[in-house]
Amino acid sequence: MVSVHMTPVPRSAVVAYRDDGMLSRAMGTMVAGQLPPLPPAVAGAFVTGVLLLVGIAGTDGLAVFAPAVALLLAGPGSSHRHDGRLDWLVPPILRLTEYGFVACVGFAHDVPPLLTFALLGAVVFHHYDTVYRVRQHVYPPLWLPLAGLGWDGRMLAVAVGGALGLVTGMFALLCLYLTGLFCWESATCWLAAPRSGVEAADLGAGD
Repeated sequence: MVSVHMTPVPRSAVVAYRDDGMLSRAMGTMVAGQLPPLPPAVAGAFVTGVLLLVGIAGTDGLAVFAPAVALLLAGPGSSHRHDGRLDWLVPPILRLTEYGFVACVGFAHDVPPLLTFALLGAVVFHHYDTVYRVRQHVYPPLWLPLAGLGWDGRMLAVAVGGALGLVTGMFALLCLYLTGLFCWESATCWLAAPRSGVEAADLGAGD
């Protein structure tokens, strides 16, 4: 029999949508929630977009780390409560930048398009699953973003593959790992959670 511990939904569910990895969480801890999340996320996305436009995704060596490092500007904002009027924009900005970075690196290094789409599909599935869980008041376990590397870890892994000239291999490895992890965890949770999810949703509706 499968048993899943249901984590309570935090006051601001926007934090759940960020999908922060270990590095972003550590950087957020350093500023103790004092940094508004939107400006650094916008700055990181802008710098990453500019670097991708000038062709950094197609380079070899350490240069490919530039967009990933630039996006880490958004990391310190991870500990904020995301209760500002426009803070809901942070997760879409992070999603757009991560997806764009992965796609650009994949196409620039001649990764088979099917493999690129498969990797992006695994990440998109995880993000959709997270959104649907929060809507049902079934918050994903705290270890899942860490095991899934977070947006920051996935971007750095892709950058490592670019620096080592092993982009296709890194894409394949990430695709297999993330697809297995996210599908297994999602199926396990939803098979074990129907009654708990309904009860939690009813409780949230009554508050």
